[in-house]
Amino acid sequence: MATPLTADTLLAALKAEGVNVVEYPGWRTHNRNHKGAWGPVNGVIVHHTVSSGSAESVALCHDGYDELPGPLCHAVIDKAGVVHLIGHGRTNHAGLGDGDVLDAVTAETALPAPRRNDTDGNAHFYGFECVNLGDGRDPWPEAQLDAIERASAAICRAHGWQAPSVIGHKEWTNTKVDPRGFTMESMRARIASRLAGAAGRGGSAQPVPAPATGGSGYQPFPGAGFFTSAPDSPVITAMGRRLVAEGCSAYSVGPGPQWSEADRRSYARWQQKLGFRGADADGWPGRTSWDALKVPYSG
Repeated sequence: MATPLTADTLLAALKAEGVNVVEYPGWRTHNRNHKGAWGPVNGVIVHHTVSSGSAESVALCHDGYDELPGPLCHAVIDKAGVVHLIGHGRTNHAGLGDGDVLDAVTAETALPAPRRNDTDGNAHFYGFECVNLGDGRDPWPEAQLDAIERASAAICRAHGWQAPSVIGHKEWTNTKVDPRGFTMESMRARIASRLAGAAGRGGSAQPVPAPATGGSGYQPFPGAGFFTSAPDSPVITAMGRRLVAEGCSAYSVGPGPQWSEADRRSYARWQQKLGFRGADADGWPGRTSWDALKVPYSG
């Protein structure tokens, strides 16, 4: 179990994983928190919308309806692979499910068949609604499956979870059949493959690129030891320029190629902007914050 990601940290994690994100106006404060707690969180639940059309599905999940007010999830994943963030906090997506399933997700062990509906899933899960009619015939384009994989992996990576922390709604409760049209076993295999590599790499069917090529146009994370060795490198200059561009400058001069205390203080401001706090915002770069900064490749 874990404290939910802040809105900014969630956004940064999704972007670092290569997710194509659209932010719905007001999504950071759109929630059902007045109905109960959100957190500690234990995993991700994948749903289908039983609807068609991206704009229509996003509006439905954002607003909800009389019997079930919105938001109905944290994000809607459309058939083009775009992830529409619509809520942050408690959302009406999971409903009641089996406490034994929650225990298995928390332990990342084999799931039991859901039999009871005795546990509030809205308090414990992130929810992705995926645009699909749910009739078993409506196709799941590869772009959409890739986005489900990336978005789920982004949350797992940010929390230190593995693929068993991602389940389908039908695995949470015996009253639901979603998602229908692909298996959660196959999706968890994709997520596991992605988590075995670096954030932001290509889809599961593609080889992991060599990290030193800079083919993405961004500097790969050089490792924590690179910074603690006080490097003199053009990578530090490129990093500093990005920090300035993000409004996180603590520089009186520069930035320049020699790692300095001003670099560390500036990077701490970036970590704080992403929502990190305490020891997680000490100014020493980590992979998630580095990937989100998108430092241009410097060779």
